[in-house]
Amino acid sequence: MQFITASSTQTKKLGGILAEELQGGEIICLTGDLGAGKTTFTQGLLKGLKIKGPYTSPTFNIMKVYNLKVRSQKLEAIYHIDAYRIKSKDLLNLGWKDFAGKTNSIVVIEWAERVKKLIPTNAIWIKFEWINDKERKIILGKK
Repeated sequence: MQFITASSTQTKKLGGILAEELQGGEIICLTGDLGAGKTTFTQGLLKGLKIKGPYTSPTFNIMKVYNLKVRSQKLEAIYHIDAYRIKSKDLLNLGWKDFAGKTNSIVVIEWAERVKKLIPTNAIWIKFEWINDKERKIILGKK
């Protein structure tokens, strides 16, 4: 599936739509150019999951954990990871095996291609591509 968005509002809305479909245990891998909408999409997804903001990029922290105060179904936490500056072993040191793919969590990884050897085959891959100064193509699929 692919979508074209022409604003950050539309990109966030698409993230919110995906949030409605998540059950827990998903690993969502975001790839694409710098500034193409990965963090903006994640902000919409977090809002759609009813996580209280502000939602900021984990660029300098590497990982942000959003604990759900009101646990919907069985979800307890959302893990938002920026893998731009790390390797697979760094992600393992952050506890990857303790939360990735567990039914009580959802993992969103920006720059997931940098740690792809850790990513299971059932992960959801979303690619962000610039079309022009305002529009981007967002492609959802599996790797």
